[in-house]
Amino acid sequence: MKLMKKLMTFSVYIMLYLATICAAYAGTEIERKFLVATSEWKEGAVGVFYLQGFLSTDKDRVVRIRLVGDKGELTVKGRKTGKFTKLEFNYAISREDALVLLSLCKQPLIEKTRYKVVVAGAEWVIDDFTAGSANQGLVVAEIELESEDQRVILPDWIGKEVTGDIRYSNFSLITNPYSTW
Repeated sequence: MKLMKKLMTFSVYIMLYLATICAAYAGTEIERKFLVATSEWKEGAVGVFYLQGFLSTDKDRVVRIRLVGDKGELTVKGRKTGKFTKLEFNYAISREDALVLLSLCKQPLIEKTRYKVVVAGAEWVIDDFTAGSANQGLVVAEIELESEDQRVILPDWIGKEVTGDIRYSNFSLITNPYSTW
């Protein structure tokens, strides 16, 4: 009996160890964020409306709900594991589930139009926060990287880098909207 208990305890430790190793390779996001200085990027860009909220805004475990067009998404983000790297897991959910979960989120919800623009072979994501919302006037660009030391060619319309500035995180913009700065 004691041997069986020890084997079960050992197997739990092995599973936790393997989960830690897997988390280092799967479900990570390496991203840098910048303010957008001009509207040059907008020519020919087509955007999609995003409505998003947060069930949890703890910096070590963020749970985000999104409605992207007519599709729902649930995202769980973990703490940073590097300078620009953090754990991130995305799951598709139904539009109906997203609407119900958004009603449970902290208010106000984030409203923005997201654009994707390719520059020098790299895809930039630009979030233009909706006119009339608490974050009106804020426009940020993000680029996802393959590695933290990847070289990034900055387009002319990129302004100040705000990677790591918590004020520009969407979960922070709910309690500290851009319009109050």
